[in-house]
Amino acid sequence: MTWEKKLGLIVPSWNTVMEYELQRMAAGAMSVHAMRIPHTADTEENLLWLATQAAGAAKLLAHAKVNVICYGCTASGFLKGPEHDRDVSEEIEAATGIPAAVTSAAVADALRALRATRVSVASPHEPWLNERLRQYLEASGFEVLSIRGLGTLAHAAVTPEKIAALAADVDRPQAQAIFISCSNFRTLEIIESLEEQLGKPVVTSNQGSLWKMLRILGDRRAVPGAGRLFREA
Repeated sequence: MTWEKKLGLIVPSWNTVMEYELQRMAAGAMSVHAMRIPHTADTEENLLWLATQAAGAAKLLAHAKVNVICYGCTASGFLKGPEHDRDVSEEIEAATGIPAAVTSAAVADALRALRATRVSVASPHEPWLNERLRQYLEASGFEVLSIRGLGTLAHAAVTPEKIAALAADVDRPQAQAIFISCSNFRTLEIIESLEEQLGKPVVTSNQGSLWKMLRILGDRRAVPGAGRLFREA
C-alpha cells in the first residue's frame, strides 16, 4: 500500500494517545510511525533528558523514509523556553535531513495562525510544570489569562469528559482560544463540541502537531472533526 505521506513521531514510552489520535486524523490517507524514548515520570531531569535523545530516535525513524518528524512531548519542549524547542527541531533536521516539528512550538504557531494572543490553558500537569508552561507561552508572545492542571501523572487515564470540563472551567470571556496541553491527553473527540460550547478555537497538543507537520509539507487539507484550526489557519 502507498500512503500520501508518512508521518514520524517521537514520543515518551508511556504515551498511548498521540499515535492513536494522529492515526484517526490521518484517516488512512497517511501512515504514522513512532519511536519511543524511555520515560516514567514528569520530573525536570527526565523531561530534559528526553530531549537529548530526540536526534538519535529520529535517525531510526529516517530508516522508514518518513516525510516529516515531530518530537511529541509537549512538556519536554516548553520546559526551557522557545529557544530550546527550536534547538531540538534543528538537531533532528541536522541528524536526518528530514524537516521536523516540536509539539510545543507547533502549538504556538497554531495559536498565532488563529490570531489568538490571549489564551486559557488546561493540562494534566502539576503546578510547577504549569508555571513553566505559562512562562513558555508568555515568552512566545501570548497572554495567559488562566491555567490549571489536574496534577496527575496518569495522563492517558483521564477521560475526555473530564478534560472537556477542565477546559470549560479555565475559559475566560477575554480568551481568544483554549489550549489543552499534553500529547498523552485524549482530546480529539471533544475539540468540535468544546468549540461549539465555548464559541472559540480549541488547540490541542496532538491536533496542533499534525497541523504543523502538514503545513511544513505544504499540505493545507481539511481534517474533519479536528476543529477550526484546520479550517481557518
